[in-house]
Amino acid sequence: MEQATLPHPDAAGEAARPGVILKEWRARRKVSQLDLALASEISQRHLSFIETGRSAPSPAVVDRLARELAMPMRAHNVLRMAAGFAPAHRERPLDDPQLAGAREIVERLLAGHEPYPALAVDRAWNLVAANAALAPLLSGVESELLAPPVNVLRLALHPGGIAPRIANFAEWRAHLLARLSAQVDASGDPALAALERELRALPLPRTAGPAPAGSGQAIAVPLVLDLQQGRLSLISTTTVFGSPVDITLSELAIEAFFPSDEASRAILADLAQGAATA
Repeated sequence: MEQATLPHPDAAGEAARPGVILKEWRARRKVSQLDLALASEISQRHLSFIETGRSAPSPAVVDRLARELAMPMRAHNVLRMAAGFAPAHRERPLDDPQLAGAREIVERLLAGHEPYPALAVDRAWNLVAANAALAPLLSGVESELLAPPVNVLRLALHPGGIAPRIANFAEWRAHLLARLSAQVDASGDPALAALERELRALPLPRTAGPAPAGSGQAIAVPLVLDLQQGRLSLISTTTVFGSPVDITLSELAIEAFFPSDEASRAILADLAQGAATA
């Protein structure tokens, strides 16, 4: 089934109407008109009129509907602007002075994770920051893939990126695309939908390997890299800010990698020592 995409806030005409946005989000969340009306404490008739454009919602109703639909902050702002109201959430760049405390937290988390690799990404999986342990893993990557903004999913799946060195490429690719697809479904973000189409169209490296085996013994899908130092197996965790009030923070995620075995731990320690010596 083809997924609906969220109308852009600058879109004109039918797609920009709040009722159209609400209907698409109801469909995305699989919520009936009656259930949404009851949860939002408005009548189904009123919600029907909003969706057809016969009634204009108040800011309070817009906010209740967005909350009950679990709309992300960015989508909530789109809905408010479509209804003629100011955005509810601010969006500031991470280098904004008011986000200095959050930026320091990110930098401390990344540095404290060494000698294991860790990176911070935005909503579109663009690299925001990384620790020193990541650099040795990017040896041999085409320079154009490292030109800002660096998209870490493209870096992983592109034949000119680290894809040829991923021993379990088919499994890792399936894992990343499943995460991205779930993100698209949850957010309705057209930029993420476009990224997913791009990544699925990328040619597979010659060393793509077999399809995922689906072993029942693994606790997580590992990233297995073949390096000069040996085979490196990593598992990852994702950290996000709790209760963010800024869009930038709500969409920021830290991906931290851990060695899944003692051999991988030793390789990362050797890489860190080599980098320090150099």
